[in-house]
Amino acid sequence: MTGLFTPLKIRTVELRNRIAVSPMCEYSSQDGYANEWHLVHLGSRAVGGAGLVMTEATAVSPEGRISPADLGIWKDDHVARLQEITRFILAQGSVPGIQLAHAGRKASRSEPWNGNTPVHPSDGGWTTVGPSGIPFAQGDPAPEPLTQKGIDAVVSDFRAAAGRALNAGFRLMEIHGAHGYLIHEFLSPLSNKRTDSYGGPFHNRIRLLLDIIAAIRQVWAEEYPLFVRLSTTDWMEGGWTIDDSVALARSLKGAAVDLIDCSSGGIVPGVRVPTSPGYQVPFAERIRKEAGIMTGAVGLITRPEQAEAIIAEGKADLVLMAREFLRDPYFPIRASVSLGHDVPWPIQYERARPKTNPSRG
Repeated sequence: MTGLFTPLKIRTVELRNRIAVSPMCEYSSQDGYANEWHLVHLGSRAVGGAGLVMTEATAVSPEGRISPADLGIWKDDHVARLQEITRFILAQGSVPGIQLAHAGRKASRSEPWNGNTPVHPSDGGWTTVGPSGIPFAQGDPAPEPLTQKGIDAVVSDFRAAAGRALNAGFRLMEIHGAHGYLIHEFLSPLSNKRTDSYGGPFHNRIRLLLDIIAAIRQVWAEEYPLFVRLSTTDWMEGGWTIDDSVALARSLKGAAVDLIDCSSGGIVPGVRVPTSPGYQVPFAERIRKEAGIMTGAVGLITRPEQAEAIIAEGKADLVLMAREFLRDPYFPIRASVSLGHDVPWPIQYERARPKTNPSRG
């Protein structure tokens, strides 16, 4: 048994292996609805053997979308199409997960292939919000600072979205607190200049996330896991640090969070990040060790042997992959062959399984 293909049980949910499909925006929705693209995109990764298949960042409100083409779960009508996807993923032996998100000041932008530029309200965009009136990049519209009423509405939106996710058949949930979106904007002193109970000291800046978790746990089934994705460092002087992430992870463990998905960056543009294969794995390793909570490793993980080493050496409990799954939806099956581990294949694909005993024909 390899480390990568050891099942992982979290609460009552068991992942068949330690390979997860990381949330990846597809920019292919209309009015937040899932469609055939999402079914095929997510379903094919389940067929390919992933233990966990997560949706893209799924907006809890219309103004929480990164772009007008984002997936959403802000109304009950979104549930039926998502149910089709979760049923298919479950039928393949994978666990369907959803990432709930609010884009904050990085919302209302065009798709990457259309320039990733602000979309004006007259063109189908909207006014963005954030902890403070600081735009993400020079030339971007300044967000409206959230009032207490606005913060309460955000928390309520996350709670309602979690209830819909449960009805849609998801068995695992992740809160997006990374990459410069709303929750991360409250965490980082680079974007949060508030002077009320949501700004200033560390314990104030983490308040929104803790409020959201408490609200979600009121409706999200106790037997199902809850993850939080963090940007574990801003890679910038005066910003959020790995020390902050360790401290926050300790608080999240006490708030019924099961795993920290350890990414980094995204709060300000133009930051030089020293990328290399597995460059974010040390963050997952440190949080796992010092906070005593399960972690997921992400970032330029592309080879089966690399993923196996991360798990086998105790650096993380789960490997989340994005671009490699775009290149190869069947990465887990390929990894099992490469690592010499026998896993079930879809019966429809058995004829392509490499022969372990050539003499049998």
